[in-house]
Amino acid sequence: MSFWPGQPQNGQSSGLWPGQPQQPPGPAWPGQPQQPPGPAWPGQPQQPPGPAWPGQPQPPPGPAWPDQQPQSPGLPWSPPSASQQIPLTVPYDMNLPNGVYNKMLITIMGLVKPNADKFTIDLSAGNDIAFHLNICFNESGKKMIVRNSLLKGSWGRQEKELSNFPFVAGQAFKLKILCTPTEYRVAVNQHHLLEFKHRFSNLRQIKHLGIYKDVTLTSVNVESLP
Repeated sequence: MSFWPGQPQNGQSSGLWPGQPQQPPGPAWPGQPQQPPGPAWPGQPQQPPGPAWPGQPQPPPGPAWPDQQPQSPGLPWSPPSASQQIPLTVPYDMNLPNGVYNKMLITIMGLVKPNADKFTIDLSAGNDIAFHLNICFNESGKKMIVRNSLLKGSWGRQEKELSNFPFVAGQAFKLKILCTPTEYRVAVNQHHLLEFKHRFSNLRQIKHLGIYKDVTLTSVNVESLP
């Protein structure tokens, strides 16, 4: 008797369907069980080495950046239950004794206040603010996310995000900030949101994380990606 290519012989375990590619091991999509030890950037499958994004220069070694995944039905991020929401004090201040470094991941979970005007996240080095992230709910009648740096007493050029605003007043959120050798990357509720190129180059001097204004915090965590 002849067998279809790849079909198992009697007594053998079944193989892959003809033409089905071998899937490399890697972390599951957020919300799936059996994730490997260690944090993974939201939605990032284990990718084999491949070409850079078209037109993008080859970055220095650092954590791989996933293609943004569309919202998948049945796999949304779920906010923590009320029993897990133990508010932290705002303004919130955290010392970063090792400074900021490649593959550093900051995870912030909280609740936007019902009548929020804005809330702010700063990574600072002394009087300089290396990364200023300002989530505005009513900036001249618009919702926007503004990022900037304050260096030597002067604000730099603002970068604004208007088309994608994932925060909702009165609702919970999960925000991640990943540091790479060239930029900060921000994801909200398991989806990539924006990037901000480093303007303050000595990352190890960035010793302070601050969170301010119209937000209730439930968790702030700093860890390193493998």
